[in-house]
Amino acid sequence: MKTVKATDIKTRFGQYLEIALTEPLLIEKINRPVAVLLSFAEYQRMTAVEDRYWADKAKIAESTGYIGHEESLKALKHKE
Repeated sequence: MKTVKATDIKTRFGQYLEIALTEPLLIEKINRPVAVLLSFAEYQRMTAVEDRYWADKAKIAESTGYIGHEESLKALKHKE
């Protein structure tokens, strides 16, 4: 991953925006990593992977006895 300084991003944003279409850019401020600039397509890919991960976790939880949100609320209200 290419690293750029925040001040360079300010002065050459358009140039770095074009680079971010093909590879993520690590942005540093005072020699510390502070952000990553990436394409919208890469962002969508990453969020889709995360969504699939959590959907799989939910399926596993349901199949192993997790009772779900609605049932949990009913159980909590019944105890009052």
